[in-house]
Amino acid sequence: MAPTPDEQSRTRTLEGVLWMLGSGLSFVAVNGIVRHLGTELPAAQGAFIRFAFGVLFLLPMLVQLLRRGLPAGTLGLFGLRGAVHTAAVICWFYAMARIPVAEVTAIGYLNPVLVTLGAALFFGERLAFRRIAAILVALVGALIVLRPGLRDLAPGHLAQLGAAAFFAGSYLFARRLSDLAGAGAIVGMLSLSVTIGLLPFALLVWVPVGPVPLAWLALVAAFATLGHYCMTRAFASAPLAVTQPVTFLQLVWATLLGALVFSEGVDPFVLLGGAVIIGAISFITWRESVLRRQRSSAVIQNG
Repeated sequence: MAPTPDEQSRTRTLEGVLWMLGSGLSFVAVNGIVRHLGTELPAAQGAFIRFAFGVLFLLPMLVQLLRRGLPAGTLGLFGLRGAVHTAAVICWFYAMARIPVAEVTAIGYLNPVLVTLGAALFFGERLAFRRIAAILVALVGALIVLRPGLRDLAPGHLAQLGAAAFFAGSYLFARRLSDLAGAGAIVGMLSLSVTIGLLPFALLVWVPVGPVPLAWLALVAAFATLGHYCMTRAFASAPLAVTQPVTFLQLVWATLLGALVFSEGVDPFVLLGGAVIIGAISFITWRESVLRRQRSSAVIQNG
């Protein structure tokens, strides 16, 4: 007996949740390894080695891509995205080695909020009152995490705020590129351009690196690739309104990792602030899905 549409929908939803769980655990593994390496390697050098391994993993695809050539008008956009993403990665590696894992994760939740603001500023997308309110709530969540004035903000906190802003800029470039190039070209050129962008910064601070850190950074590249793959499968399996709230569990895993492995204290304000940010993001995502359904229904009725 064939499954009913409701049963198929529930199955797809469960698949989406499980893929997003896998994505979150993969990215927590990335965080844990980079935290474990600490300041053993300069941030730029560690980031360069990680992305160089990523290029090796994608080399067969990159060779085919470069043989075919890039779509017209995309080379400059790929270069600009690579520059912005390079800055984001350096900031993230710096922050990850210096502040608790849970705080890096919670501040990183600001990325979608900044993307929403950037889309309004650069793409002319309308900011309805509900979206503005959700953005303000997310910023309150960030203030709960950082608590400026109530404690000293370390350079790592500022670096992670910078990383969130730069990653948002990279995502906006990716949205523009998605109209001009395929997903494979976008992923492959990101790895290649960031590796090239990181190289001069890495050479400026290069220190001898042994086989053990190299092996750890290869694992970082593998887990990061797996995390993005799981996230892509999650988005294909279930609506964002379903999968987005699951990302809050990444903060729970990060908190447990910091407490059990690195003896970091559990800060309830970080958990609260992260929950507030994720709640705001989930609301924005839910509203977007509702509006898309309404527009689709209107098109069908008017067709």
